[in-house]
Amino acid sequence: MADDPQTSNVGGRYAQALFDLAKDQNEVVKVEADLKSLKSAIAESRDLRVLLGSPTFGAEDKGKGLAAIANAARFTATTKKFLGLLAANGRTAALGAVIDDFVRLASEARGEVQAQVTTAMPLTAAQAKGVAQALRQALGKDPQIETRVDPALLGGIKVRVGSRLFDASLRSKLDSLKFALKRA
Repeated sequence: MADDPQTSNVGGRYAQALFDLAKDQNEVVKVEADLKSLKSAIAESRDLRVLLGSPTFGAEDKGKGLAAIANAARFTATTKKFLGLLAANGRTAALGAVIDDFVRLASEARGEVQAQVTTAMPLTAAQAKGVAQALRQALGKDPQIETRVDPALLGGIKVRVGSRLFDASLRSKLDSLKFALKRA
């Protein structure tokens, strides 16, 4: 969803509009919590992903689905209205980008930095704390860490902060070695 440049651009514009509205209404924290909850629901429900992404469902059906979720989860009125607008405008495919961009805007407003940490195996609590501490030292800001597991890394760690990527994975080291051997 968010990999399409046009969808991402749309997501950024909608996220900025929602952020400005939530800020004016002093609801940034509540709206952010609503959107994070919705992101979890989307990740867990294949049916919801199909509803939001499929062109076979109309804007009205998508709006009803999002409204049902918003009511059941007791989202703020701001979030409910926004989701209705997104569905009415036929932009539910951009919802993932909207959520990611909104969370980024809220984090920046709090002076935080988003960091994506990918490892081959889940981090222990001590390892996660060590990564957070190292990022805090390197960046000079408190990082909001999103962890992912990718067994294809084989070992090591990849950290993405904004457009910067630190790749200390075994996979990339093996690829570098393979490339070096081909050149030799």
